Amino acid sequence: MPLKTLDIDKVTYFDLNNQINIPKNNQIQIEKDQEALDAFLTENVWPNVLKFDSLSQRFEWLFDNDFLERSFIEKYRMPFIEELYAYLDSVHFNFKSFMAAFKFYNQYALKTNDGEHYVETYVDRVAMNALYYADGNEALALRLADEMIHQRYQPATPSFLNAGRARRGELVSCFVIQTSDDMNSIGRTINSALQLSKMGGGVGINVSNVREAGAPVMGIANAAGGVVPIMKLLEDSFTFSSQVGARQGAGVVYLSVFHPDILAFLSTKKENADEKIRVKTLSLGLTVPDKFYELVKENQPMYLFSPEDIEKVYGVPFNYVDITGEYDNMVANEAIRKYRIDPRMLEEEISKLQQESGYPYIINLDTANKTNPVKGKIVSSNLCSEILQVQTPSDLNNEQQYTKLGSDISCNLGSINIVNMMQTDNFEESVDTMVRALTFVSDSSNLDVVPSVALGNREKHAIGLGAMGLAAYFAQNKMYYGDEEALDFTSTFFMTLNYYSIKSSMKIAKERHEQFFEFDQSTYASGDYFNTYLEKDWTPKTAKVQEAFSEHHLPTKHDWAELRDNVMKYGMYHAYRHAIAPTGSISYVNDTTASLLPIVNRIEERQEGMIGKVYYPAPGLSNETMPYYISAYDTDMRKVIDVYAAAQEHIDQGMALTFFMRSTLSDDLYEWKKGRTDKMTTRDLTILRHYAFNKGLKSIYYVRTFTDDNQESGVSECESCSI
Repeated sequence: MPLKTLDIDKVTYFDLNNQINIPKNNQIQIEKDQEALDAFLTENVWPNVLKFDSLSQRFEWLFDNDFLERSFIEKYRMPFIEELYAYLDSVHFNFKSFMAAFKFYNQYALKTNDGEHYVETYVDRVAMNALYYADGNEALALRLADEMIHQRYQPATPSFLNAGRARRGELVSCFVIQTSDDMNSIGRTINSALQLSKMGGGVGINVSNVREAGAPVMGIANAAGGVVPIMKLLEDSFTFSSQVGARQGAGVVYLSVFHPDILAFLSTKKENADEKIRVKTLSLGLTVPDKFYELVKENQPMYLFSPEDIEKVYGVPFNYVDITGEYDNMVANEAIRKYRIDPRMLEEEISKLQQESGYPYIINLDTANKTNPVKGKIVSSNLCSEILQVQTPSDLNNEQQYTKLGSDISCNLGSINIVNMMQTDNFEESVDTMVRALTFVSDSSNLDVVPSVALGNREKHAIGLGAMGLAAYFAQNKMYYGDEEALDFTSTFFMTLNYYSIKSSMKIAKERHEQFFEFDQSTYASGDYFNTYLEKDWTPKTAKVQEAFSEHHLPTKHDWAELRDNVMKYGMYHAYRHAIAPTGSISYVNDTTASLLPIVNRIEERQEGMIGKVYYPAPGLSNETMPYYISAYDTDMRKVIDVYAAAQEHIDQGMALTFFMRSTLSDDLYEWKKGRTDKMTTRDLTILRHYAFNKGLKSIYYVRTFTDDNQESGVSECESCSI
């Protein structure tokens, strides 16, 4: 919102911005965006930014008024801080769009307690992030400042927002936990959800280990309540607990498609669901082993298995049994309660719910585990479906104390702005700087309120360096989304990023004489991880992409072999390094497109609270780039899947992939519509999910539908977890 002292009726920038949507001489008035930006800075920002005579005076005021932590600033000499600011000022940073400046000053910039003045500018926020993550290392602080002021690197929202602030939440983006099949664990899970939601972003919770509704408890038949009551408790917990009011609590519950409560689980999101079971704000996700796709394809009966009996027979919780490998044995085992359903009926129920609500998210569990380089099993994901890391279960006694402490997940996220990254003078140094910034977030996070999350963070040092602006890069370089050149660029970019991030992780392990937990049992340590890069030539195949990377060193087979040897010798500090998170408001601040997805509109219309409609032209939109900016709703989703698949080969975790569908679909886009109804059906979503599975994608985030009355339906953007 604008500052309280601002008279909205007297400013001009909203009117100027709105003129973008009013064609003149059949042309989009793109120039009005720059005019709106200039007016916003002149009328709103500069008159209301607090002024100080010196940096020293500014910092003392910030300390005295409890805006800034004193401790991290005191790790530096004031002359160095002045040098850092002088460098940042010399860059002459300018926002490229009205929306970028508007988003930053309304959502990220510190304001006085009464909301009357801005306490910091964009340069100040970049400086605080650089100084905070560098932790007293002056050279690293300068490198971080360089990456951020040129908008090559963007920390996740909680990191960018909270770095250095005295009154703040944690820097962590989101968390993943699981519950076991006992009341102590369920109670601890609800407490953990409260604590983690208060601390940071969204929380992913897997409930597949919990026995089904109607199962016996202590010999009493039909006593178990199943997973739905737990979901209701969790939803209330997230509604209650938020990050000091700054960010609304949010969570997702994951369940296996082979759990007996699967249909009741899906029913909680139906529009006509009874209020006793309906969950309004909780997100739903499914973990889907390969066996499900096989049963659907062959139209064979599907059996759902009792988690309690599975644990008795196999000695491990339901999540840790290989359902694809053990399916036939479980069907034949009379000691395991099982329930028969039609897999195609379940498939249709999934598609119906995605069409109606956008849920559930899909985690292709076996796909994720087949390519997992780290010892252990991936059993779940986070609120945005891109975090895929191993977990181990915990055991608790009646005093809620851990008799066996397992490991869970915290997500430390940031994103590369691909358009700007391609302008870097040193790809390797840029990646190394970003990896070190994220490493600080992991190392400095205080997560002791949930010991399993704290243990997982200490053991793995996991980070999630992602990317945004891929569609902007394509358009500005005249590539069509999903064509040969686009796929070539995507593969080359993420291969190069993978190489340099492994190299950085190896260097940190070498410097600190520390490896991630059980590194010696990973495919990094054995060298097997690197085989794909030694057996195949990954250099670009098209002339345009070869030219695009001509100023950057692309790793050769010799480079990969040398890196393999160094990793085997020195180890790696991070168990996980990459994940493609959705990028929400921070994409606008960076003036780029979200994540790896196509744009929604060339001129995007957003409803900004009490302000009304604000318009945002696609980055670099011009007569030349316009043909290459095609709406996601007019893009064959198989092209999007192809782009994500090209990146996935080089990403050790997952990607938040959204499907964009229209209520009415053209057979020019999807050939299977010929001779059938032109309305979107469950069959369309089923075909696309199977296509994504066959392309090796580990996850699907949500489904958005553009209806015939020009409305979007489906899941709202995840503000808690999006970068």
